[in-house]
Amino acid sequence: MPSGAVVSVRSTGARCPECARLDRAHSVAADTLLDDPRTYRVYLAWFGPGMVKVGITREERGAARLREQGAVAFTWLGRGPLMAARRTEEVLRAALGVPDRIPYARKRAVRGRLPGEQERSAEVVELYGRAAALQGRGWPESLEPLPLDVVDHAEIFGLGRSAGATRSVSELVDGGVVAGRLVAAAGPDLHLAVGGAETGTRAVVVAWSCWIRG
Repeated sequence: MPSGAVVSVRSTGARCPECARLDRAHSVAADTLLDDPRTYRVYLAWFGPGMVKVGITREERGAARLREQGAVAFTWLGRGPLMAARRTEEVLRAALGVPDRIPYARKRAVRGRLPGEQERSAEVVELYGRAAALQGRGWPESLEPLPLDVVDHAEIFGLGRSAGATRSVSELVDGGVVAGRLVAAAGPDLHLAVGGAETGTRAVVVAWSCWIRG
């Protein structure tokens, strides 16, 4: 039930601490849904040069999880039961030497200077090949391998229209206003152009996707 709790000015999810705790407790990442009968997919996500992670998401969600994280490019690796997907995720992280998460600060830092689409795709293709080579060597038989199909989100996010961010909103206060022209949106971040071209446009990252006001 709503408790009227105050949300921290530094919150990025528009949830009070208790709601955030409950949300986390029932997430896949918390390993509390061991008997979930739904199909899951394992993905390889690219956020910038050398910034790649392996993760899982419910198949019914499609690529929504990748967009929520701000993945610039990705490919599916396999699909199957939750525990098989979880096991594959762990095996691939160890074999590929990739982390389970990448801080948003690192993702934001490179968005204004990303390599071209071919270079982005090449890194995903190379890691996909290494992952596929593990089939039969730690890759659970119950996880169906999926073919390589690199999806690039740079155009969807509008990253080609956004220069590197020079400022970042660190908190929201009652009555505070952030104004600008929306030029890009990646993950929870909104990139705003502040000022006209004649004064030098600067992109400001606003990490509060849930606070958008129409």
